[in-house]
Amino acid sequence: MFTGIVEGTGDVIGVDDADGGRRLRIGHDFDGLAAGQSISVSGVCLTVEGYGDDWFEVFLAAETVAKTYLGAVEVGDAVNLERAMPADGRFDGHIVQGHVDGVATVAAVERVGDDWRFEFDLPADLGRYVVDKGSIALDGISLTVADRDGDRIGVAVIPTTYDLTTLSSKAPGDPVHVEVDVVAKYVERLVD
Repeated sequence: MFTGIVEGTGDVIGVDDADGGRRLRIGHDFDGLAAGQSISVSGVCLTVEGYGDDWFEVFLAAETVAKTYLGAVEVGDAVNLERAMPADGRFDGHIVQGHVDGVATVAAVERVGDDWRFEFDLPADLGRYVVDKGSIALDGISLTVADRDGDRIGVAVIPTTYDLTTLSSKAPGDPVHVEVDVVAKYVERLVD
């Protein structure tokens, strides 16, 4: 489980397309990574398979390649990184599983004073899980929905989040991974 509080970014330093999937090597500055750990890569929960002092490798199964934009990242691309939350850790964001529900598109970016306002077009089937002032994970970042108009949502992004994550490099038309609040999905299941 993750919280959506991105620890920093890493750069893709290697890509190996293989039968049935894709392997990424990502540069990082974390201490204490180990094989088998879960790590969120731009919101996608992946398993560390190998690692060195300043890199780790993950494998993307065919389903992950098909359902995320990680199948299109190349060497030099930046990704958001968050290690799994320890059982005794602080819970600063919201419940983020790293199970991406779909890919949204950046619709607009506007600077508002020191902050930024982003608008995203969601896949049509995800809108029912999103509410004003509710939580959403976009590229693994825990954000609050400021407003919603149909399948378009707006979020306010503070300078720290803008500077620490890949949002600073996003422009209209760019893809972002979406994970809706898991609580909404459980509520839907219970009332069905």
